[in-house]
Amino acid sequence: MDNSLISAVAAIAGAAILAIGSWLIHQREVRAQWFTKDVLRRGDLYNEFIEESSKCYLHALQHHEPDLSLLVVLYAKISRMRVLASPGVLATAEDVVRGIINTYSETDVTFTDINLRTMVQNGSLDLLRDFSDACRAEADLLRARHHQRLRAKWSTASVASV
Repeated sequence: MDNSLISAVAAIAGAAILAIGSWLIHQREVRAQWFTKDVLRRGDLYNEFIEESSKCYLHALQHHEPDLSLLVVLYAKISRMRVLASPGVLATAEDVVRGIINTYSETDVTFTDINLRTMVQNGSLDLLRDFSDACRAEADLLRARHHQRLRAKWSTASVASV
């Protein structure tokens, strides 16, 4: 075979290998960026839900008449969660809203030292605890899956390169 032909084939093969390698690296970067954006998007939504439900819960503790504008905001956030969140996070968010609605039908709370202490001790003041725990569990699971996929891809790539 002609040496110039061998050199040309080697150059083309090298360029193809470099192009494939660059493409693979780019795909990993894109996946990492997507994962980061997904985690941030969920975190922002969950933080907004926590803030809005806290306001609404405080209103429910002090009033019998529901503030519909606050409730609509919560339901809008739950609708966004139906798209992004795990079933566990969604279920606990719905429980929070049900708890808020139930609180409107209870007697108004006056925040005396004894009353506040009792609510803290029996956990009724922390309506968002299960929701926060579910969000943390979801985030931990997503991170673990992401790292597991990365390890699997790296081990596959290192086996293929050997």
